[in-house]
Formats: sequence, structure tokens, C-alpha cells
Amino acid sequence: MRDTVEAIPEAGAGRRLSWPWFLVVVVVYVGIIQGLGLLIGVDTGDSDSQFPTTASLVRNALIPIGASIAFGAAVVSWLGWWGEVLRYRAPVRRWVRWVPISMIAAAVIGLNYPHLADQSLSLVACLLLLGLFVGVGEELMFRGIGVHVFRRAGFTEGKVALCSSVVFGLVHISNAISQGPQALGQAAVVSTSGYFFYLCLRAGGVLVLPMLVHGLWDTSLISNLVGDKPQVSLGTLLIILLQVALIIVLLVRRRAIQPASPAVPA
Repeated sequence: MRDTVEAIPEAGAGRRLSWPWFLVVVVVYVGIIQGLGLLIGVDTGDSDSQFPTTASLVRNALIPIGASIAFGAAVVSWLGWWGEVLRYRAPVRRWVRWVPISMIAAAVIGLNYPHLADQSLSLVACLLLLGLFVGVGEELMFRGIGVHVFRRAGFTEGKVALCSSVVFGLVHISNAISQGPQALGQAAVVSTSGYFFYLCLRAGGVLVLPMLVHGLWDTSLISNLVGDKPQVSLGTLLIILLQVALIIVLLVRRRAIQPASPAVPA
């Protein structure tokens, strides 16, 4: 998926981070999450659920991801990129705004409300916090730092989207440590989701929007996996169908993302 118009890289302020060094940063980021998960995590191998208890959710996910957020924030502070990372100026046509709108709607509708009603208040609260952490942490690293690294390197918007999304997907292969070979398929799907989150960034012009969409998206998916007995809902099917529909739309309209010119209405 690529735009037909070349992006003009911004010189930007702050320190420089080349894309190979960004990959090193990503490796450290993954190491923090997986390392802490192995160090303090709760073994859930005897359960069908990914997060059967509040303690497992906190120790296997909240603490490691919270630490990765602190690391990402430290990197942005060291680079001096906060002003640049929190905003993104790359105009798109109006139809792209339906990407975040549809994803938010699907996530809210697809949340497994009956299943969550059977869980403890602490588990549900931690699930909501996990969604927030995932949205903030992953978007800060990949649509925040990553997108700007590739843009500063002179990549076109299409290549910025592709590279940041592929790296985002490859990172999830590390989940094979806890989830096995299925993490490979997950990485491919996540790469596609990464492209959608990139479009959310462009549609809104601020990093907060993909953080919100990503957080709601993951909360909806994980809402099926908490508690002693995971329970798949029709909402999961809705999310899958939307993802397929968005892939089809973007394949058809991938050359109609960038406005033809500033003078042409989006």
C-alpha cells in the first residue's frame, strides 16, 4: 500500500535517530516487555484463558507494558521529539476519516459485555487499564517514534506506513515465547492493523487518536480472553469482518489517500 505523492521529510528539532538505531530501540522495547513477563509473570499454562486472574493480567501484561511506556517516553524525551511526535501533518482525503470511526464503532459494539459482567470488578478495571497501556505504549513507539524516524530518513508516506507497520508486526513474533507458533499469524494480522493505526494518525493529525483506537480495539479483543473460561462473542466476528473490509477498501483506494494538491478539496 503506497501513496502516489512523495512526502517532504521534515528536518525537525532535537537529536537524530537513524532507522537502524530505531530497530535497536525496538529490540530493547521488546526485551523489556518479554523479559519482565518472564521474570515476574504468572504461569497460565494450565488455563484456557490468557488472563484467568487479576494477578496474571497485572504481572503478565500491565507491569511489563507499563515499563515499556516509561522506556518509550524516555526515548522521546532524550530525542527532544515530543512536539513532533504528538502531531503529524500529512493531509488525507476525507474518506480516510471513516477508518478510525469504523474501528471505534466496531470495538465498542464488539466488546464482550456479557462475559465481562461475570468477571470481578478488579479484573475488568485492569482490562480497561491494559487497553489504555497498549494503546499508549505501542502507538508511542511505532506511530510516534517509528513513523517520524522513517519520515526524517526521507521515506515517502507510503514507505513510512509500510516500514512502521511491518516493524510493528514483526515485534509481535516475540509473543511466540508465550503463545507458540500462532504468533506468526498474529504478526501478519498486526502489520495490517498497524497500517490502519497509521491512517488514524494521518486522519486525526494527533497521536492521541491512534492511541484511543488501538486501546479500544485491543480491549474489545482481549475482553474475550479474561477470566477462567474465555468466551468468544459475535463481536469478535464483527472486528474480523471490519478488518477484511478495510483491507479491501485500502487495496482499491490506496492511491486515493493523499489529496491531489492543497487546492483540491479532500
